[in-house]
Amino acid sequence: MLPPIAAGEPLIVGQTQLLLLPERAIYIEDLGALLVSDVHLGKAETFQHYGLPVPSQVNDATLQRLEGLCAQYSPEHLWILGDLFHGMEGLTDEVMDAWLRFLHRTQVSAHLILGNHDRRLQATLSQLSVECFVEAVAVAGVLFSHEPDLDGSCLNICGHIHPCWRLSLGGDRLRLPCFHWQARQQRLTLPAFGEFTGGHDIALAAGEVAYVVAEGAVVGFAATGR
Repeated sequence: MLPPIAAGEPLIVGQTQLLLLPERAIYIEDLGALLVSDVHLGKAETFQHYGLPVPSQVNDATLQRLEGLCAQYSPEHLWILGDLFHGMEGLTDEVMDAWLRFLHRTQVSAHLILGNHDRRLQATLSQLSVECFVEAVAVAGVLFSHEPDLDGSCLNICGHIHPCWRLSLGGDRLRLPCFHWQARQQRLTLPAFGEFTGGHDIALAAGEVAYVVAEGAVVGFAATGR
């Protein structure tokens, strides 16, 4: 079982050091790589397409947070582990222009493992300066994927689930996004990066840890019992 991590300390899995960031991202210094998942740009525009008045500023807030991380860590590579865009209806000119402006300002090399929301957008994504992969990608012994990999033979970092953890503190109840570490499967699942996304409540089995994002920190909660 991995112990809870101290503030600012990396999570070490084998030979890989992972910095879990409260902005719901991972930085791997040895690879010069920033990892995010489930950004869902254009989700508000998708709702608007169907007549629901949802404000578009959510895209700006998401990209500003991502740009801030690029400024802080200066990654060479940005890996998006699926669902960069929400769907065809939300892929408006404004959404695409915002993404291209982000790339121009940061000069980061963007790589996208296509998720269930953006696989059908592959032809359009070729215009948006992002390298797309249909399948999972192995980088320096770490498998990047959208859906969880079931093999378990190496460290798998993935998205798709949008994990959240419910805390009960006396009479208080909190539901917070988290990184979900599953030791048996050698799997670390990222929380959704996008501002306008839902979440899936997880339960911890033996050997699992929820690294909860709260108030600018990442706090580990381990499974109890056997």
